[in-house]
Amino acid sequence: MKKDTSTEEKIKEAAKTVFLAKGFEGCTSREIANAAGMNVALVNYYFRSKSQLFKLIFQSAMEDFMLSMVHVFKTEQTLEEKLRYFIEKEYDFLAKHQELPNFIINEMNREEGCTIEHNHLFQQVAETGIFNDCIKEQAAGRMRQISLLSMILLIMSNCHYPTMSRNLMQSIHQISKEEYTAQLTSHRSHVMEMIIAYLFPKNSNNTL
Repeated sequence: MKKDTSTEEKIKEAAKTVFLAKGFEGCTSREIANAAGMNVALVNYYFRSKSQLFKLIFQSAMEDFMLSMVHVFKTEQTLEEKLRYFIEKEYDFLAKHQELPNFIINEMNREEGCTIEHNHLFQQVAETGIFNDCIKEQAAGRMRQISLLSMILLIMSNCHYPTMSRNLMQSIHQISKEEYTAQLTSHRSHVMEMIIAYLFPKNSNNTL
């Protein structure tokens, strides 16, 4: 039996929807098959197992997540401009892929751990020169002395938490999804100005 590309893509799209909503352990091959409008035997024929299918979906999710950074960091701008652009684009990306941060973190925190090889994705980010730019700006006294890990945590937590806590925040503040989305537009500006002012303290001692 020759494998049909359109059938394969239909299964992958259904699996992506189910995995993002329920995670690896929260769903079954039958649920994926039902979402694709097919039987379990056909899903297994194309992808052998739920685990194999999950690896493909997780790898794709990681690529979407990491390569969005690469696109921003490869632009011809100053470091400050790149970080402003990155924060803006990260909010845009997360608005379109709201389930992605929770999905990646939950799956990498599973007891078995996620064994998918993704070092090459991190390498692509490093090859943009963004980390070397940070070191040079710090050496020149234009950027606060802060470890790369702390800088990444500072930016990612402020960009990702608003999306990851969407349901909690809507419940606490008794607002609709649309109202919360509108709030994030102004919140993005607050986050951008706060982070840039901290990392590039033009009128203060940047070693603080």
